[in-house]
This record gives sequence, structure tokens and C-alpha cells, in this order.
Amino acid sequence: MKKQFASVWLAASFAALAAPVMAAENCGRVSIAEMNWASAGVAAHVDKIILESGYGCEVELVTGDTMPTFTSMNEKGEPDMAPELWVNAVKVALEAAVAEGRLILAAPLLAEGGEEGWWVPRYIVDAHPEITTVSAALARPDLFPAPEDPGRGAVHNCPSGWNCQITTENLYRALEAEAKGFDLVDTGSAAGLDGAIANAYERKAGWLGYYWAPTAILGKYEMVKLDFGVPLDRAHFDACTSQPDCPDPKVTAYPVSEVFTVVTRAFAEKAGVAMDYVQTRKWSNATVNQVLAWMETNQGTNEDGARHFLETYPELWRDWVPADVAQKVKAAL
Repeated sequence: MKKQFASVWLAASFAALAAPVMAAENCGRVSIAEMNWASAGVAAHVDKIILESGYGCEVELVTGDTMPTFTSMNEKGEPDMAPELWVNAVKVALEAAVAEGRLILAAPLLAEGGEEGWWVPRYIVDAHPEITTVSAALARPDLFPAPEDPGRGAVHNCPSGWNCQITTENLYRALEAEAKGFDLVDTGSAAGLDGAIANAYERKAGWLGYYWAPTAILGKYEMVKLDFGVPLDRAHFDACTSQPDCPDPKVTAYPVSEVFTVVTRAFAEKAGVAMDYVQTRKWSNATVNQVLAWMETNQGTNEDGARHFLETYPELWRDWVPADVAQKVKAAL
């Protein structure tokens, strides 16, 4: 379903490009949304460096966020580019914009899409290789002691106020985790959730709970995402699992979030020389996790993270551009 979903959009994007548009020889001025989360911010700076150094563009970064950036691109044609748009939040409107030729889907920036799930530390799976599913983990509350009651297991919840707090609570009920000896532990915030994982790793203790990728924590600490043992039931997930006070939650996998680079038609026209680049470049969650972990350790900015990526992973990004462009980018680092 994911591949079919993506291919329909990509076909529409390529159809839009097939219209009589003359690609400019010079890139000109380009505006790129620097979204307010780390992975997207780094991607914006990677694009800025490559487009400026490799293609001669004049790039302006503008502050962005999912809904306002998409609305502005769709209605005003600016900014020209959103490097990391999580499209589930704007799916219907984006489909219409692509079909009508206003916006163009480029590469799926995150090769695996955005991931959500329940995770355990790698050392737990190494010591207990049978723990590959959520059900197997819930059969061993002794391996995941609750911080306030070590006699019970703990499922660590998503930060307060996030939708994943709702999904985790509903899945906790669907899995009958309380009856299996587990408490649902409120971590309070993203920092609290990160701290719980870091503390467990320092003590080589058991830990079970919600997390997502790409993130710095998953670059710093090796975690394993567990299988829910059933496929995604998208209708149920949308109608119940993701809703507060879901009356009868059922076990379902999390959906994968489609994450694309989106550009305006104007970008394709004035920066046509760079379209092959934005339709090619993608990276894995593991790569992003490592870059974000480096940024956290070194207190790096988004630009620092972009330069670290370009300096550390040349074998990856050189495949995104022609050899002469790669040489110009390398020389500019």
C-alpha cells in the first residue's frame, strides 16, 4: 500500500514536470523552509550548501513548520522548497496540490519513512533473543522493572500532550498490559523520555516504551523496535487507536509516516538544473540518527550538522549529484 500510495503521487509530480517547462540554466534565488525540528533543519542546510556551492543558487532559509509552510507553498508558492514534509498531516490537500500542478513531490527524504513503535535496548535482545515482539516483552515484566515498583514491569509512555501518548495508552489497554504485570509510566516530556532511556543504558537495565525515529537518542543508544505481531489496521488506527477515550482498542502496528521533499512548480521552472538532485537525495533513519547524536554531543547547530554529514558521508551524497557538482561542494566544505 505504501509503495502504491507513493507511486501515484510521484506519477502526478512527473506529469506536472512533463508540461512545457523550460528548465533554467541558472538556478537563481531559492527559498527553503528550515523546519523547527532537528532532522529537517539539517536537511535544509544540506540543501543550502549543495544548491549554493554545487549549482550556483542564491539560497534563503526561512523558518517553517508543517502546516504554515505547506499552506504558504500551496497558496502563495513560497517558500520554494520544504525538504522534510511529513505528509500525513496534509495528505488530502497535498494530493490536490500535486494533481493540479502547484506542488511537486521530489524524493522521499527519509528512505524508511518516519518510524514509531515500542522499543527495547539492544542488550536486552542480545541477552534474550526471543524478545522480538511486544507480546514476548510483556511476558517478562521482571526484565523491565517499573521505577516506582520494581515488582511490576513498566511501559514508558510518550510525552504529555502528544498524540503518541494517546496511541500508547490505547495499545497498552489493547494488549492487556496491566493484567500482565505492567504499569504505564508517564515520562512527562521528551526530555523525561530521553532521560529514562539514558538512565537505563547507564545501568544496563531493562527498558520498554514508546519512541520514534529519526532522533538523536536512537543514534546515541542502540534500540530495537519490537513487532506488534499484527499488521497495521489503518482504519482502526485512525478511528480508535489515535483517539482519546477509544472504547475498544485493538492491537495494531503503527503506520509509517511518509516524509517527502516538496517543491513548488516555480522551483522546477527556475531551478530545473537542480531537480535531479531533489528527486534523488534521500537518507536512512540510521544516518540521520547518527548525525543528530553528533549534534547533541557537540552542541552543534543545524548548519554544523549539515557540514558534519557532508564531511562524514561523502559516499552517500555524491550519488545525489553529478561529479562536477560533487567537486564544487567538496571544495566549499
